[in-house]
Amino acid sequence: MSFRRYPRLDADLDKLRDNIERMLMMCRDRGIEMAGVIKGCSGLFRCVEQFEKAGCTIIASSRLEHLRGLRQKGLNAAIMMIRIPMISEAAEVVRETDISLNSEMNVLKELNRQAGLQDRKHKVILMADEGDLREGFWDEEELIEAAVRVENGMRNLKLAGIGTNLGCYGAVEATSDNLGNLVRTAEKIEQMIGRELEFITERGTSSLPLFFEGKLPERINLLRIGEAVLLARDLPELWGIQMDRMYRDVFTLSAEIVEVKDKPTYPVGNIFVDAFGRKPSFEDRGIRKRAIVAIGKADYGSVEDIFPRKEGIEVIGASSDHTILDIEDCGEDLKPGDILEFDIAYGALVYATASQGVRKNYIEKVIY
Repeated sequence: MSFRRYPRLDADLDKLRDNIERMLMMCRDRGIEMAGVIKGCSGLFRCVEQFEKAGCTIIASSRLEHLRGLRQKGLNAAIMMIRIPMISEAAEVVRETDISLNSEMNVLKELNRQAGLQDRKHKVILMADEGDLREGFWDEEELIEAAVRVENGMRNLKLAGIGTNLGCYGAVEATSDNLGNLVRTAEKIEQMIGRELEFITERGTSSLPLFFEGKLPERINLLRIGEAVLLARDLPELWGIQMDRMYRDVFTLSAEIVEVKDKPTYPVGNIFVDAFGRKPSFEDRGIRKRAIVAIGKADYGSVEDIFPRKEGIEVIGASSDHTILDIEDCGEDLKPGDILEFDIAYGALVYATASQGVRKNYIEKVIY
């Protein structure tokens, strides 16, 4: 049986660990803890290990399959579930995680019941919707009431704090105003329960611009950070915040060329819909040299999320298993069997790390 080498995703564990260490240092210098979010790398354990080796004390994901069994594998960090749980998975959430984000009273009741059955104390963070319109209590009084009920009436749960998600569904920008609202709500809860909350938390990707500008409200003390250490692309590309000491090439996607031919750039025949039911548009640029690599949307999601490292190559389209490249301006005599490397955005990382069709290869020179 032959061993398939490509497509392949290389993960440089030394660079990943270095990114995490630098981000942790920057956060802790400002009195902020970091929850390392592993959903972007689909919970690949060799990557997860780097968060703990770097000193991260909380490991988080939105999917239980990424968190399942981490304790049995020797992970000592606290484990956080960052998608609000389904009632049907409450027992496993309590068994596999230490902390979960919540917004529904019936789910909290079931978590409390399951924690009692398992003789465990489970921490919960109640979510406030500050305008992004994904999860969270919309009414502040309802959130405060829920917090008091957890604190005083659910003895198997520990009210650890409150949090929010911005820049997700609604693409709402994190600001001093909306995060200030979160802090004020937390302080109202603290007055009601007579103690300080452990966490006031926000999603790191949307809050890091405020963090670096020194405008993050002081009491925000936990940021959930994934992309900024896995890829470090969003801050410089979307926000113009340069991360000179952060590696942007932790992950490399490689694919093998299976065809090189001169072909028209505009399809010949009646154009209907593509393999995904969409009607594409094309620009007629005449006859140009193009290559096909043996990787497709099933492996990385969108062609907008992969970036050829070799100059003069343009991604012009893809189907499930083929990606078509314009190589007319490459300046190299590319041929079938040659390997091309790509940088990737967050969406492609999620797909590639989860894809069984992409081989995973780990690079590590510094052994702990």
